[in-house]
Amino acid sequence: MQRGAGRETDKMVGILLLTHAPLGEAFIAAATHVFRARPERLEAIDVQADQDTAEVRGIAAEAIARLNDGSGVLVITDVMGGTPSNCTLPLCHPGLVEVIAGISLPMLLRAITYRNDTLDVVVEMALAGGQGGAVRVDNRVRLAPS
Repeated sequence: MQRGAGRETDKMVGILLLTHAPLGEAFIAAATHVFRARPERLEAIDVQADQDTAEVRGIAAEAIARLNDGSGVLVITDVMGGTPSNCTLPLCHPGLVEVIAGISLPMLLRAITYRNDTLDVVVEMALAGGQGGAVRVDNRVRLAPS
């Protein structure tokens, strides 16, 4: 089986993007571009300015239930301390629903690629993708001015 592609019968970790609007849907569009098809069990909730947090938590809980095939769900938010991430604490269930903040495209692509593994592995690979994806493009060694 090709990583990241998935088939309807495959067990895989679900991924929920809970972000400030319009980031979540934009990340899904970018992942769809990279994989040339929309990845399965991937949803976004784009939180609007001044949206009720209880409403967001309810929508997120429903999405998590849809996405979970028994493999667990990874919730990725954009910024720690923002409304989307603040809504996630009651949704966390270690080993079943894990939450990480600081979404980036490398993080999301890594999560999608490894989601046929365990939830713990998906979390670690997503974090590694996010950390490894932040690089200086001009990779030359810089010397201090003499």
